[in-house]
Amino acid sequence: MQPRLKAGLWVRGQIAICQSSLITAMVAHKGNEDAGAVLLKLNRFNAGCFVYSRVTTLDGELGWMLVAGGPEGGRKTELACDEYWRKQIGFDRDVWVLEVEDHKGQYELDAAIVDF
Repeated sequence: MQPRLKAGLWVRGQIAICQSSLITAMVAHKGNEDAGAVLLKLNRFNAGCFVYSRVTTLDGELGWMLVAGGPEGGRKTELACDEYWRKQIGFDRDVWVLEVEDHKGQYELDAAIVDF
């Protein structure tokens, strides 16, 4: 099992990485500073909009699971992504939501996408 950064520190780090690459990133919802779950809304506009949830695999590694959205571009897909993360906040106010607007497809997740 690998050591984990606190959720708030991880989010601020990702924002700094995005800013250094001229990618827009913002906190859409601030969760628990230490242990909140993290959702990442990655808007690639015409290339789609996605919501990923940070997960731990059975091997104890960090990963990302696609929980909403898809490669269909457009406002309808983005609205579905927004609806998903807002529902999650209704269940758990400690969830962080980081929104990344990546027109050029430069942003890379810091762990593999996993399927369960």
